[in-house]
Amino acid sequence: MCGAVRGPAHAAPPPARKRTATVTDTAPSPAFPRIAVVLFTADLRVHDHPPLRAAHDSADAVVPLFVRDPAVDRAGFAAPNRLAFLADCLADLDRSLRERGGRLVMRSGDTVAEVCRIARQTGADEVHVSAGPTAFARARELRLRRALEADGRRLYAHDGVGSVVPPGEVAPQGSGHYAVFTPYFRRWADRPARTPLAAPRALRVPPEPRSDPLPSRAGVPGVSAGLAAGGETEARRRLRSWLSRSLDAYEERHDVLDDRAGHGTSRLSPYLHFGALSPVEAVHRARARGGAGAEAFVRQLCWRDFHQQVLAARPDAARADYRPGRGVWRSGREAERDLRAWRAGRTGYPLVDAGMRQLAHEGWMHNRARLVTASFLTKTLLLDWRDGARHFLDLLADGDVANNQLNWQWVAGTGTDTRPNRVLNPVRQAQRYDPDGAYARRWLPELAGLAAPAVHEPWRLTGLDRAAYDYPDPLVPLADGLARFRAAHDAA
Repeated sequence: MCGAVRGPAHAAPPPARKRTATVTDTAPSPAFPRIAVVLFTADLRVHDHPPLRAAHDSADAVVPLFVRDPAVDRAGFAAPNRLAFLADCLADLDRSLRERGGRLVMRSGDTVAEVCRIARQTGADEVHVSAGPTAFARARELRLRRALEADGRRLYAHDGVGSVVPPGEVAPQGSGHYAVFTPYFRRWADRPARTPLAAPRALRVPPEPRSDPLPSRAGVPGVSAGLAAGGETEARRRLRSWLSRSLDAYEERHDVLDDRAGHGTSRLSPYLHFGALSPVEAVHRARARGGAGAEAFVRQLCWRDFHQQVLAARPDAARADYRPGRGVWRSGREAERDLRAWRAGRTGYPLVDAGMRQLAHEGWMHNRARLVTASFLTKTLLLDWRDGARHFLDLLADGDVANNQLNWQWVAGTGTDTRPNRVLNPVRQAQRYDPDGAYARRWLPELAGLAAPAVHEPWRLTGLDRAAYDYPDPLVPLADGLARFRAAHDAA
């Protein structure tokens, strides 16, 4: 029996053993005596793609395959913005493959069944896939390995495709994973990163099998109006532009909320989530430029790997408190009312509401606003982080389970934060990171006529000035919310 092979992502596989053909097999074409299947998952690119590179180097022909699996939707993927972004990524991947003489084969159904069917139809001896960090991905990989080895075929699961350092490769002595970011980052930064792999110049794909039609963004209802275009081509364009124009200012500008010029944040998170951009290549290019901005940017990219290694070690943290006993949440009618107001961007706190409106319009939110909106929900309103995480996953194009859930836990005080009782004051945060109120006015048109500092605290207006603005009063005074939070945690 041939099991899954792990090791260096760029290592070429050994020759597969001969098999006895079954009635469902199609013998390899004389023109393609050795065929490999590449199963694309969250790695929708041709540059720095170890599974594609290994298959290209070891086989005479390659079958690039993507399976639209209903089980992925049931696991929480099927949000309109991610489905639309996925459609863009698949269309762009197909174009890139066709430019190299290949094409993307699209199938719908159970991933394991479809991969095995393709392998039998083409006579492929080997399948290459990126090793995923989540419990769902690992379970799928195990099922696929068992099904393929039952047919006498081999699965190669390549590490380090969706991360710079794969989960488990950097671990503290005497423990399975790092629970604190700073020591993890030190080890992570000291580890030599592999060199990004070039995209294959040419591919040969057998004429069979057939492909289902690719999905299109136009066929997805409920997509945010301002959702960015997906795909590797757009990702690489954005990376080049941002590194050349904005990287040097990143350290000092990455928390500035009004970033319409794109100098403060890279906005690459959706492309990293879908694997349309290699994190290894992003780190490699940033380090090549050097400087304080590059160091700060690379440190932010490390958070992705940190959360992946936490979730790989503690898959229950996707839904359960990482540190049990810290969460004390409100329930009942008033709690439900407050949750609805938070989702709608009608809390009465402009920075919180601006962030929630940006999320609804773009399927993306500035990281500083994510921190403030999450702190407000879990600490000022004392509502369960899972409700916030679920709403974010419903809208975010970059809705990555590891990053989303563990960032929410970090803010809520149930996760890896070493200061679980910190509370972000949305007014002070606005005064610091949106001093002239441009971010608030952009996303809250009902406050467009207010200048700073009044735009950060519109409830302080009186008489006709207050009546001129159709904006809600605060759900709760900040002092009352803070007192409630402290009382709840003192009693826990």
